[in-house]
Amino acid sequence: MLRKLLQRVHIWAGVILGVQIFVWMLSGAVMSVFPINVVRGEHQESHQLRRELPAVAYISPGGVVARTDGALSVTLRTFQNRPAYEVETLRGRSLFDAESGKQLSPLPEEIARDVAQKDFAGDGELVEIALLEQAPREYKGRLPVWRADFDDKLSTRLYVSPQTGKIVARRNAVWRVYDFFWMLHIMDYGERENFNNPLLKIASVSAVFFVLSGLWLLFFKEIRTSLGADIRRLFNRRTP
Repeated sequence: MLRKLLQRVHIWAGVILGVQIFVWMLSGAVMSVFPINVVRGEHQESHQLRRELPAVAYISPGGVVARTDGALSVTLRTFQNRPAYEVETLRGRSLFDAESGKQLSPLPEEIARDVAQKDFAGDGELVEIALLEQAPREYKGRLPVWRADFDDKLSTRLYVSPQTGKIVARRNAVWRVYDFFWMLHIMDYGERENFNNPLLKIASVSAVFFVLSGLWLLFFKEIRTSLGADIRRLFNRRTP
């Protein structure tokens, strides 16, 4: 009775899981083809030499802290070849000129355009830049954000933070293909981020049960076959 039940469960599990196992193998094979630096768009990143901070008179960081509600930390960095203070708060970040104290963020279009063009080292031109208040599915960072579209072969998009002037995301055609197969691989068809989702857990546990039930059935069959052969040999010896 138990053997017949396991056989039925094993057959139906094979039918249901066979498709998903094929998808796992296919998506894993496809993702392994793409170099991860191409997926992330790092191969088209312009690696600019870091400049030393100039030896000029900086304003006190306390001044920019006093002008920023809920400041948590202040970092001195370079921006557009000039020293700048980046102030972090619970709600985000702000950028200030370290010499004059002038607030630079949110960055206007011309500066965001310049940041994107200097960062991009691929074969293509910037064709459009827009400030997005609502994020497309491929971007999950803070809003608003500048999106710079290039006309290269990979249809590259750079997302520039208007608060820090940093590239916060790089997207291209390879990333979009990779993201689709990543969705299939982890079975998160919504956000495509949670590889601990219930659907994946159920499928994984079912696949393990499928393998174990197959091994048990094989072992049971071998025992039955071996036992039957031993009985036949014993019977043949005692038969005149």
